[in-house]
Amino acid sequence: MRIPEETIDRIRQSADIIDVVSDYVSLKKRGQNWIACCPFHNEKSPSFNVSPARQIYKCFGCGKAGDPVRFVMDIENIGYPEALRHLAKKYGIEVAEEQLTPDELIKQNERESLFIVLNFAKDFYHSHLLTSDEGQSIGLSYFRERGFLDNTVQSFELGYSSDQWDALLQEATRRGYRPELLEKAGLILSKEGGKTYDRFRGRVIFPIHNVSGRVIAFGARILKTDKNQPKYINSPETEVYHKSQVLYGIFQAKNAIRQDDICYLTEGYTDVLSLHQAGIKNVVASSGTSLTIEQIRLISRFTQNVTILYDGDAAGIKAALRGLDMVLEEGLNVSVATFPDGDDPDSYVRKVGADAFKKYLSQHSNDFITFKTDILLKDAGDNPFKRAEIISEIIQSISKIPDPIKRQVFFQKTARQLQVDEQTLISESNRMVLSQQKQQLKQQQDRASASNRTASQSPASFPEELTEILNDFSVEESPVNRRATDPVKQQQNRSQLSYQEEECVRLLVNYGAHELEPDISVCHYMLSELGSMEFVTPVFNEMLREIREGFLASEIRTADYFLQHRNSEYQQQTIGLVTVRHQLSENWQKHEIYVPTEIDKLADAAFGNILRLKKLVAEQQMRDLKQLISQATDPAESDRLMVEYMHYKKVDIEIGRLLGTVVS
Repeated sequence: MRIPEETIDRIRQSADIIDVVSDYVSLKKRGQNWIACCPFHNEKSPSFNVSPARQIYKCFGCGKAGDPVRFVMDIENIGYPEALRHLAKKYGIEVAEEQLTPDELIKQNERESLFIVLNFAKDFYHSHLLTSDEGQSIGLSYFRERGFLDNTVQSFELGYSSDQWDALLQEATRRGYRPELLEKAGLILSKEGGKTYDRFRGRVIFPIHNVSGRVIAFGARILKTDKNQPKYINSPETEVYHKSQVLYGIFQAKNAIRQDDICYLTEGYTDVLSLHQAGIKNVVASSGTSLTIEQIRLISRFTQNVTILYDGDAAGIKAALRGLDMVLEEGLNVSVATFPDGDDPDSYVRKVGADAFKKYLSQHSNDFITFKTDILLKDAGDNPFKRAEIISEIIQSISKIPDPIKRQVFFQKTARQLQVDEQTLISESNRMVLSQQKQQLKQQQDRASASNRTASQSPASFPEELTEILNDFSVEESPVNRRATDPVKQQQNRSQLSYQEEECVRLLVNYGAHELEPDISVCHYMLSELGSMEFVTPVFNEMLREIREGFLASEIRTADYFLQHRNSEYQQQTIGLVTVRHQLSENWQKHEIYVPTEIDKLADAAFGNILRLKKLVAEQQMRDLKQLISQATDPAESDRLMVEYMHYKKVDIEIGRLLGTVVS
């Protein structure tokens, strides 16, 4: 099934890179571009750069780069057609495709088919809640008793599952969905003997959405008293649902989290629903699980400030506190609030209302370190041994904070709270950090020793697949000439000539249309000087060929041409060539300090690049001729080669002299 070209063009024209990326990451403006911590790898300092002018993104940390479509493909882990449909839906663009049967849709893509069947289940449960007698009398009545209004039910797409063994299965089968797919999606279960039945029966349903709003799983609460049944059951892990990486309500909350620059973290579904309905929309839930590093990083995409809302269960709070040091390690600013009289966020906001709830949080939220210290000190009392243990534990927590200024502030505050000398805390922290570093170093040395022992084993002791790989690596084959899949190795293996070829293409795609003199563009000048020279780096040679073809057709092909190119390698290279990592501070202009731009020195840059390219080619020719001269047996041939060598030597010297006059 193919999406028409005109529809693809319309989607691409409509999709704004800032708008698309902001659905997943909190961006901050810096100069003409926007920056953020990269959503594709873990980092503390932002290296993810988004250019609205070019409609591209690039991470200088992990190398990920592309346009809005590529971003959706990477972040959602979906294919090109699915990314186009995702953007079409976001921008209200109708994709005119032939209607396929459910079975044909399923065959298209296994992962996409899971989303399709999960969406069907969500619609089925939601419709059953609103239209069936059972759903209205049991499910909808429960939600209304809890005070949830119709718009909350709609916003979170709440549902109800019939108290029958296979209501969902029967409807799905009638629609053409295969039972094995329903089972992969966690919607049905199989008994021995082949009997299948619905996983969720007689329960209210809480659909769980990912960041982009697609349903990936369900939580379900039973409404009748049954000691043999758990109160809540959730979808199992599937290809699209990993519980440790998901926060309930993140889709509905992300914009408010970004806008308010704080995230409230609760434990349950109804906490999120009640706060959201009260107008406190920057709230998510960990769905009853211990907070994970993936969930913390998901929050950090939108804010660095988190307030964790606990109910009054002291034992539960103590257990949870021990797992929260990793939030500090990620550099987030963590506060904690508890509620009086055994209330939880759901019951308290319904009792006092939104305004009083916010006021209570502002007055009763403590930073994590202070809160933890208070809780543990109450347990220790006057017991000196317990107090010593607590001091050690608090120091460990403070030591996790990556920002040295924040650490210093917390050491000062905690010293007063614990009534101990601040320098004692700092010294103990340094001792702990040093001990940990030594332990990590020992572990690295142990791994290295184990690796060396493994390397010294005979090939026969390797697993069969490793032996095959070793046998395939020929001794005569130069590692430099092998195709490197590691970007770092590729950089290490590149020659100076390759870097100058890259610089030549960079100047052409960025400034090709810029005039050095009247009627003499950068493209005209550089192509004239290059003549018929071929580049040794394949991708740069191919891009140069396309630029030449365009110039012969009176077209100067610059960055926009390659960014829209169907060749993804051209796109990736061009993004790297046009993206500038560092920008001048606006203070330079504010204080009227003039700093020359690259355009101001463009003539020197183009001239210098051409000279360096020709010098490197001349040096290579001299190396080749030297080898031929050493192998020549005919004196006449040797003399001819020597004349040619001296010609290139003269060229090399002259270019070296000229390069001395070029402003680099």
